[in-house]
Amino acid sequence: MFSNTVEYALRAVVYLAYESPDARTTAQIAEATKVPKDYLSKILQGLAKKEIVQTQRGVGGGVSLARPPEELTILDVVNAVEPIERIRTCPLGLSSHGVRLCPLHKRMDAALAAVETAFKNTTLAEVLEEPSDSVPLCEGPQVVKLKRKT
Repeated sequence: MFSNTVEYALRAVVYLAYESPDARTTAQIAEATKVPKDYLSKILQGLAKKEIVQTQRGVGGGVSLARPPEELTILDVVNAVEPIERIRTCPLGLSSHGVRLCPLHKRMDAALAAVETAFKNTTLAEVLEEPSDSVPLCEGPQVVKLKRKT
């Protein structure tokens, strides 16, 4: 359902949320998230244009979140790279259907709406704070949770 671009963008911003407010290089983000560096560079450029991340060149520079993790939702990130496309009219172009979706397309749109709502109501901070035996971006159950800076 979600492309690699969406998955990679989410991995990158979750990592940056852990490190917030500090900046990280593209190489550091790529290594931590297991995203190919060149692909990640393009994704980060797109996220910067949509003001999800900010970049700074030079010594001490890098990539950081443009807003605190408490203010960024999963939907913000998804919509910045590949917006969820709701079904508003008949995808088959049937003039007799128009905006009156058939039962199949109504259900498909309802599923998209549910995903959209769930993502809209989930901040990056909530993802990081959720109790779990599986820590995002970490290997194995005994790994110490990445420290969030306060």
